[in-house]
Amino acid sequence: MTAEWKVSGDYFEACNCEAACPCVFLSPPTDGDCSVLIAWHIAKGHYADLQLDDLSAVLFAHTDGHMARVPWKVALYLDERAEPQQCDALAKIFSGNAGGHLANLLPHIGEVMGMKNAKIEFERDGRRRRLRIVGVADMAIEALNGQGGAEVTVRNHPLTPVAGEPAVVARSSRLNFHDHGFDVQLSDRNGFYSPFSYTGA
Repeated sequence: MTAEWKVSGDYFEACNCEAACPCVFLSPPTDGDCSVLIAWHIAKGHYADLQLDDLSAVLFAHTDGHMARVPWKVALYLDERAEPQQCDALAKIFSGNAGGHLANLLPHIGEVMGMKNAKIEFERDGRRRRLRIVGVADMAIEALNGQGGAEVTVRNHPLTPVAGEPAVVARSSRLNFHDHGFDVQLSDRNGFYSPFSYTGA
């Protein structure tokens, strides 16, 4: 039986699609394939009696076509500051194997390229988000200005790692990823961010 758990905090992502990414509406990606880097920073969390506050996890996913139809290749990165038991809990939660909303993404995964501990740097500054995985990835996004300078949001989109929260539409100043044979170097493409909250039992 899976342990009772809950994690909440900040999520953001960047991909190679134009803003706003059509994949979240179950449409084909802008350039025929999609590479996305998804980051979570836990403000408050636990797995059974194990505390997970202030830890991060990152998922890289790539598909050669329509994200809802073509299997994904994925790699998971876990905060190197986590103790072994915490690392195991992070792996279960952010792979979807502990249940909760992320379990809905499991049918899309065709290949797990790897999972490793890494130094993950997460920054939040107003409408900006930044992530760095030393030696692997660097991404930064900033929210688009909508009418009257307000945030532009997308609600109830069918394909999302965060259900129940409006996603703020952003644009990347950079998206770099170098691992598992991928060499992604992009800017001025799609980003999203929002709070997240996942639970399981």
